[in-house]
Amino acid sequence: MHLNRTDKPLPKDEISFSLPEIEKFNLENGLQVLSIQKNKLPIVRLNLIVNAGSKFDPENKKGLSNLFAMTIDEGAGEYSSLELNEEFNFLGTNFGVSANQDRVHLSLQSLTENFDRSLELFSLIVNQPHFSGEDFLRQQRKILTHLLQLKDDPEEIADTVFSYKVFDKDNLYAFPINGYESDVKNISAADIKNHYENYFTPVNSTLVVVSNLKKDELTEKLNNRLRGWNTNAVTSELNFNSFQNKRQIFLVDKKNSVQSEIRIGHLSSPRTQEEFFNKLVLNTILGGPFTSRINLNLREKKGYTYGASSNFGYYENAGFFYVSTSVGIENTSNAVKEILFELENIKAGVTAEELEFARSFLIRKFPSNFETYSQLASSLTSIAAFGLPDNYFNTYIDNVKKVSIEDVNSAAVQNIFPEELIIVIVGDKETLLPQLQKELKEEIFLTDYSGNSITTDID
Repeated sequence: MHLNRTDKPLPKDEISFSLPEIEKFNLENGLQVLSIQKNKLPIVRLNLIVNAGSKFDPENKKGLSNLFAMTIDEGAGEYSSLELNEEFNFLGTNFGVSANQDRVHLSLQSLTENFDRSLELFSLIVNQPHFSGEDFLRQQRKILTHLLQLKDDPEEIADTVFSYKVFDKDNLYAFPINGYESDVKNISAADIKNHYENYFTPVNSTLVVVSNLKKDELTEKLNNRLRGWNTNAVTSELNFNSFQNKRQIFLVDKKNSVQSEIRIGHLSSPRTQEEFFNKLVLNTILGGPFTSRINLNLREKKGYTYGASSNFGYYENAGFFYVSTSVGIENTSNAVKEILFELENIKAGVTAEELEFARSFLIRKFPSNFETYSQLASSLTSIAAFGLPDNYFNTYIDNVKKVSIEDVNSAAVQNIFPEELIIVIVGDKETLLPQLQKELKEEIFLTDYSGNSITTDID
């Protein structure tokens, strides 16, 4: 059979999507639960999100929440860390802990037949963590070693310096989750325990559940195991002061590097339902998928990189826009100029063809975000984290379809500010300075790996 491959295949029908009903209820201790019943497989997935992320780290102890997440499962109840791990492995249960800027996340995924025992172990970690001095010191040493390793990671350095310069030192989002070496050394086991007592509480948390259990059965099991978790949260006054950036270039010296890591961006508005979809479609055209303007320019047209992208990032209390790429060091200034060109050019408007492709791309890939129990739980977590409406995912496709070309063009004007860009470049200073000074107009400032200014004369 002969196929005419010059004919582009057309989609067969419209994409429709409907998420199962989200049930919201509180446990006896006040813990809010968001639950979806999914009967396809005998699996239970839990995501416990606690408002205890790195934005709560005290001054001179940045990295506390991350170290807390690393130690909370280092022994609980009558079990040591090794024994807990062996119990979970025996049950075939996956357990994990992580921290981000806003929250600490505890996750558990178990077969339904092993859920009772898995939940028992989960409740011990929540209720009776050891936080022993020996376990704490082991994890502290581990993170200090990790911080040393990150000094050899140009991507991590670029991300750290970009956040520090975009948010500025007076904003709690300016600091890396892992913290700094000197700060981590300041943290004690008592600090970890205080963090637990102050923030790790039911009223400061949300539990997301995706399972094949009916609501009454699930509620009974959760109450039985989590009833004893009753600590009270401490109210904290947090500082999210921000300022208007002005366009600047910051260079971080990574000697003998053959590539440059580039981050370009600025502060943006926090996530709101009114703006989100317009900005989402805008970024899909500008720097989202492979076919976006920035990637086609830098990769396909110029051959500077294997990939370049942009995004609007959101924390609970802040937002930012950024472009990210890695290029051959000899092409650094040219790559920066092409990115600046695309950021200026997008403000002149998009085409109807670009809009149609962007909407189609977002709509057709959307259902794939809900195929697994983990993906479903992650989606519910975003509803809890950003206070999204319960029908957010069921109305997602319609909201994307509603975005007009006028909406996208307006979003570009209102959210892309070339004059406020922070430009961070990580690479070999001796190679980069001559081309940057020749090709770019802005003054160049040297910083260390944390983003602190270096006063050495760069001329």
